[in-house]
Formats: sequence, structure tokens, C-alpha cells
Amino acid sequence: MLYIVSYDVVDDSRRTKLAKDLLDYGSRVQYSVFECRMDEGQLSELKHRVAGLVEEEGSLRIYVICRACEKTIEVLGHGEVMQDKDVYIL
Repeated sequence: MLYIVSYDVVDDSRRTKLAKDLLDYGSRVQYSVFECRMDEGQLSELKHRVAGLVEEEGSLRIYVICRACEKTIEVLGHGEVMQDKDVYIL
């Protein structure tokens, strides 16, 4: 499933750590926005991993993009929507 993950975190060190953690799950498409293709287990792992990085005045939002909706995504300008890969290297 494709997820859009965005964040707004005030503390610089937490923000940097959060961005680095999110790179383990997806691709950065804008400064604080990531496209992440994950299964339910990975989503649960991501939430657990970053929960402590989002303080009271910050936020992390996760939007689910269904397969049908994914086909309607438009990108104007530079960039493309994250695609499934046939081979994953771990």
C-alpha cells in the first residue's frame, strides 16, 4: 500500500532523526513529505519507531493511498510517484 507521510517538528535534532528514519521506509518527495510503500507490519514498525520523535507541538500525518486513487495522482513539474520494484536489495 502507498502512504503519504508528512511531518512538522520544531526541534532540529528530532526533525533530522525523523527524516532519516523515514528514508528507511520510502522516498522524500518534498522537504517534509515522503511516499512510502509498506505493508501493515512495516507501517506498525514505522509508527513505533518515530512515535517518540513527534513532541506535543509537532505532528506526523499518515495518509493511505488506495490502488485506485494511486492511479489518479498527478505530478506537475519535477518528480514521479514511487513505483513498486520487482527486486528489493536488503
